[in-house]
Amino acid sequence: MTPASTRVSVRTNVNGRDHEIVVDARRTLAEVVREELALTGTHLGCEQGACGACTVLLDGVSARACLTLAARADGRRVVTIEGLGDGPLAASLRQACLDHFAFQCGFCTPGMLIAATELLTENADPSVAEVREALSGNLCRCTGYDSIVAAVMAAAEALRS
Repeated sequence: MTPASTRVSVRTNVNGRDHEIVVDARRTLAEVVREELALTGTHLGCEQGACGACTVLLDGVSARACLTLAARADGRRVVTIEGLGDGPLAASLRQACLDHFAFQCGFCTPGMLIAATELLTENADPSVAEVREALSGNLCRCTGYDSIVAAVMAAAEALRS
């Protein structure tokens, strides 16, 4: 049993919903999102921040949820893959990924889509090099990245049209 002194209250907004959760101070944001909030789209891969499968947006900036303590989300806005919604950006990314066969096994998909969302929110007309840089923190063992890069470029084009 964890002593009460090592538990913290975290007030955060996840995917547009306010939450107040009391958690062990050592729990990661990925653990809390998956286990306490049942948002299992945030994947745990390496648990060392190298694979990017756990990537979420923390106040609009990508963060490795496996390395981020849940307490760091206190007073902040978290967006997981489930929170990307159906707006034009998310819809364009999903359609472009389907059109370009961008994902196979799906394990990297949440992190890739979060990274692409952050990029396209900041830069509506990225170069191929900028897309590759934005996605470089996410490992994919299935596609070789070309189809994912093509999908992000196509989504950017669709959003500009």
